[in-house]
Amino acid sequence: MACLFGIVAGFFPRVALFIVWITTDLVDRAFGPWILPLLGLIFLPFTTLIYVLAYSPVIHLGNGRWLWVALAFAFELAGYAGTNRARGAR
Repeated sequence: MACLFGIVAGFFPRVALFIVWITTDLVDRAFGPWILPLLGLIFLPFTTLIYVLAYSPVIHLGNGRWLWVALAFAFELAGYAGTNRARGAR
């Protein structure tokens, strides 16, 4: 059961970003070319999702919105570090 939870939690940001990308124009407004969000979808999906949701065309990431993106990036790095730590413990 824990493995199933881990798999679902790992794919949720990718699925959410993909749905936002297809149904709205938020990803196109936040990024220029399509390759950047695709790389974000593969390598840093949670950070990319938060960036897309926090981006505003008028103020970009002003008014403390960088904090949310930085927290998402730290959260993602902590997840990758935990994975490497568990792999090294085996």
